[in-house]
Amino acid sequence: MTKRIIEMFGSAGISVTEKQAEQFLTLCEFMVEYNKNVNLTSITGFEDVVMKHFIDSVLPFQMVEIPEGARFIDVGTGAGFPSLPLLIVRPDLKATLCDSLGKRCTYLELALGKIGANAEVIHARGEELGRKRREQYNFATARAVAALPVLTELCLPFVKVDGEFVALKSVNEDVTAAENAIKQLGGKLDKSTDYKLPNGDGRRLVLVKKISQTPTKYPRGYANITKKPL
Repeated sequence: MTKRIIEMFGSAGISVTEKQAEQFLTLCEFMVEYNKNVNLTSITGFEDVVMKHFIDSVLPFQMVEIPEGARFIDVGTGAGFPSLPLLIVRPDLKATLCDSLGKRCTYLELALGKIGANAEVIHARGEELGRKRREQYNFATARAVAALPVLTELCLPFVKVDGEFVALKSVNEDVTAAENAIKQLGGKLDKSTDYKLPNGDGRRLVLVKKISQTPTKYPRGYANITKKPL
């Protein structure tokens, strides 16, 4: 099965080692087993997990320049995507995995141990942690957590000036809807790139450059963020 993982990543133009393939296999098996008791994902077939979780998490970061040893936060990480696969292929990165559900955080701690990766897991709401850890990360990322105006307010406050917010979105996402939020929060749209997974599924990578400090009144409470997006 490790050979198949290597082949599948290869079809996306990504080279993984035998050791990394073993880590991915371990993560797949552990997640699917744990999912029987704690709802982590509806995707449980081996090839679907590799394609729709693992490759989906790693591929967009082939289009982003990430410095050696960069510090990042995965906001609303859920079952650990994109952070866990990213840590397998980039073990030099320093990660914080943030999720609001304690049961998922317990899983994440165990999963990190299974794959031999180091990261900080924090049980917190993104907007609350964002007020405590303002501008501490080289980049923040999130995968399909919320609409882009909402997600920008949750993520951009974490990012240092000159850092980036890396949003992994569907091709249906209206990037223009977030223009005001990006501007008010100290960001600038760097690029929006559409691409496809090897199975043909469409994806959109949105990069927001942090060009100035986020005003201290942001992020607001979650109810305000969702009811009155910037």
